[in-house]
Amino acid sequence: MADAQKSQTYGGKPRGFRREDIPAKGYTYRDYLSWGDDVRFELLDGIPHMMAAPTRWHQLVISEIHGQLWSWLRDKPCEVYAAPFDVRLFPEADKSDRVVVQPDVLVVCDGEKLSDGKACRGAPDFVVEVASKGTRGKDFGEKKALYEKAGVREYWVVEAGAVYKYVPVDGEFRETVHDLDEDSAINVDALPGFGMDFRKIKEFAFKG
Repeated sequence: MADAQKSQTYGGKPRGFRREDIPAKGYTYRDYLSWGDDVRFELLDGIPHMMAAPTRWHQLVISEIHGQLWSWLRDKPCEVYAAPFDVRLFPEADKSDRVVVQPDVLVVCDGEKLSDGKACRGAPDFVVEVASKGTRGKDFGEKKALYEKAGVREYWVVEAGAVYKYVPVDGEFRETVHDLDEDSAINVDALPGFGMDFRKIKEFAFKG
């Protein structure tokens, strides 16, 4: 994901943004909806961030993580989604909220948060971001802070060789790092009884 550097339009829809043209209070979810679906953005505290196409490695990891979660959750009330799927971490009834993210994988256990059919309204229970060179700073920085503030019950950042697991303790994320050379399965605290098996992921996705 990279910040757009220029203001451009295509068919009346924004293709990028100059910092100096962004409103003082930033853009809102209402603005975001008007931009259409042909270009992917996230909105972080009112600032739009254009999202680049993922790599093959990135997609393989997401597919395996999503597949394991989908198989385990299929007869349970929680639902799993893979990007692109909008999450409004701090939803407002008038759509004035200024944070819209598209996590790589998310699990939602409160059906009311999905009731509008368009986005998750509020914090998911479990969020996974697969880090790349372009997203690593935000995954460990701005987005981590937003997930913590919103009350996400568990957040993972997956890199080649390690998983960074964040679970809130007294309202703040506590980090646990799992070395994938040592840990082939990692439990998800937010989903009691489920452990993510990384053997297959390592086999096809972490060879370089």
